[in-house]
Amino acid sequence: MDTPGISRWESAPAERRHGFGARARVRHWRRRTRLTLFCYVALLPVLVLFAYVRVIPIGFSVLLSFRKWDLISPFKPFVGLANYINLVQDENFILALENTAIYAVSTVVISTILALPLALFLSRRSRLSPLYQTIYFLPFITPLVPMSIAWKWIYDYNYGAFNYVLSLAGIRAVPWLTDPNVALWALIIMSVWRVLGYNMILFLIGIRNIPAPYLEAASLDGASAWQRFRHVMLPLLRPILLYVLVTSTITSFQVFTQVYVMTLGSQTAPGNALRVLVYDIFENGFTYHHMGYASSEAVVLTLLVLGVTVVQFTVARNDPAKEA
Repeated sequence: MDTPGISRWESAPAERRHGFGARARVRHWRRRTRLTLFCYVALLPVLVLFAYVRVIPIGFSVLLSFRKWDLISPFKPFVGLANYINLVQDENFILALENTAIYAVSTVVISTILALPLALFLSRRSRLSPLYQTIYFLPFITPLVPMSIAWKWIYDYNYGAFNYVLSLAGIRAVPWLTDPNVALWALIIMSVWRVLGYNMILFLIGIRNIPAPYLEAASLDGASAWQRFRHVMLPLLRPILLYVLVTSTITSFQVFTQVYVMTLGSQTAPGNALRVLVYDIFENGFTYHHMGYASSEAVVLTLLVLGVTVVQFTVARNDPAKEA
């Protein structure tokens, strides 16, 4: 007979309770094992496809970079680090590396600096806010090839829209895509215009998800608009800011389509002023058939992007507020 106020579990012998607990833990472990196994089996097709289209090609490219590999000769000798040594002496590679670095840094910094205040402005609820968000986001979802063709017309020396506007102000026409000192910046302007809306939407989502009591408490404490932004909003936006910086950096280092379409493969720009790393890889691999050399360039590009990404994550983790 059960004692009033005492459950059967509490009145059971200790050995029996221990057995119940052990069996419960075993059942729980089995359920978790089955669930984990089911998840891996469900993901297996995706993992196999990812390995086939990503991991295996990357590994094969690394192997190619140590060989003199072309598409014609049946003999592909092992050359060790010769391809990497030749990169340091290749003027085209150095120029492409410089142009890519300037393009990536400028595009990421300018687009991020412009997108954040734009998101702050559009975060205020209004009837026209969705319309403005759509207008700013449209360039990002527009196919890059037709967009590049349109911007090539905008930059045209004789009939371009930019030079027409400049002529109304009495300013001489600018050779946007043929002047070595201007061509790269013309490409940066176009790229910033394209990614601005995407970065703005990401910041806008983050701003609208900041709890209102945080901002209200800061206002009650006498914080100005700048202080609320600096000490409340910006720290809470750090994860999104990191995501924007990382994704923008990776995309910027992979620039190719704009250069190829707008300058016919960098040939209209004197001195290959718009030569970038991906175009240099494309030219060496598919024009000159130097697959081993092109693979070494691809490996260097991958390591460069990986290094920059690691630095960005490291800097983001070092929170000054936490250290203080």
